[in-house]
Amino acid sequence: MKKVKLLALLLSFFSVSAFAAGNIEAGKAATEKNNCASCHGKDYNSPIDPAYPKLAGQHVDYLAQALKAYQRGADGANGRGNAIMGGQAKALSNTDIQNIAAYLHSLPGSLVLKK
Repeated sequence: MKKVKLLALLLSFFSVSAFAAGNIEAGKAATEKNNCASCHGKDYNSPIDPAYPKLAGQHVDYLAQALKAYQRGADGANGRGNAIMGGQAKALSNTDIQNIAAYLHSLPGSLVLKK
């Protein structure tokens, strides 16, 4: 039984590692196709409204989970409600999400953690 649990743990680690991967160039193309910069700013550090998040340099897993939450909507478990982002995210595949997250993560961000 211990071997089965260990195997399951190891397999879950590898599946999470594969989930975190993404193609930066494909992510750049997807952000252009979906016109993400129109709200989040050309550099993804200067959104058109201070209420919109800065996306450049954010963690891959945060970006991917945020897009998944917008797909689920406010009524879904751990979902997010926003009419614009919900509409944008619903059209994305899992691969699109991983690629967009990888691209945005690769950009230099202006966010600073306080120490």
